[in-house]
Amino acid sequence: MFSMAKRARDWRLLQPARRRTQLIVPAAATALLLSAATAAGEATGSTTHRATGPKPSIVLVHGAWADSSGWDTEITTLTALGYPVVPIANPLRGLSSDSDYVRARLEQISGPIVLVGHSYGGAVITNAGRGVPNVKALVYVAAFAPAEGESLATILPADRYPGSHLDPSKLDVVPVPNPAAPSGHDVDLYIKAADFRDVFAGDVSTHEAMLQAATQRPFANTAFTEPSGPPAWATIPSWDLISLDDHAISPAGQKFMAQRVHATTTAVHSAHDIMISHPGAVDQIILRAATTVS
Repeated sequence: MFSMAKRARDWRLLQPARRRTQLIVPAAATALLLSAATAAGEATGSTTHRATGPKPSIVLVHGAWADSSGWDTEITTLTALGYPVVPIANPLRGLSSDSDYVRARLEQISGPIVLVGHSYGGAVITNAGRGVPNVKALVYVAAFAPAEGESLATILPADRYPGSHLDPSKLDVVPVPNPAAPSGHDVDLYIKAADFRDVFAGDVSTHEAMLQAATQRPFANTAFTEPSGPPAWATIPSWDLISLDDHAISPAGQKFMAQRVHATTTAVHSAHDIMISHPGAVDQIILRAATTVS
């Protein structure tokens, strides 16, 4: 546990903003979302084009302490716009095993894929998208985007870049068996109910934050500490939506990862549960990526 606690303290980063970051305001209507996405696809000239083939499948991968229901609004909007939407239940057991699980699902999808990850789900898509030829775009949503050899515990050093409110004092720890762990034994991490709204869900009502806390899914320490493999973002175009009021992943840390990935980056004032509190912003960036996929 002392090892886990030390690594948990490393889950922070602060880095100056990159020139490609712009502040966006979530669209209020589906028609505006589609118009904004189309304009974004046409405005960048030779490096971006409007897709002429079938619409890509949008695959949604949630992160720690969450489940696929967090994408409900995005699923509704994107489906209404004619996109096949595939939410995947992320096991949250270990980075390599979770990525293998998601990759197996990706390999069953024909046609182009826009692969979207929130929070820890960003680390999963970084690995799951590797070697899947029809994954044409990666979208990071308030997410980790590790390089090879980095884990969530090491990617954002706290001594250089403070900002996250998530530390070991905010976690409940439960010993559990875990086949994905090297020893078969692990601990599950939960955000304490009293701290959940501050860390994860600062933009929603107290009641909504209470429900999110009560229904949070456990996050295995192995998933937090396991190193990432060669990143899919090295060969697949990426987009990144930064949550500027995030208390789980430092916003400046998100900016650092986005610029390292060379992602097309936008930002919105949002807490960590951005797909719940600002679904319009999430839809916009997904649609911007989707308009480039042929």
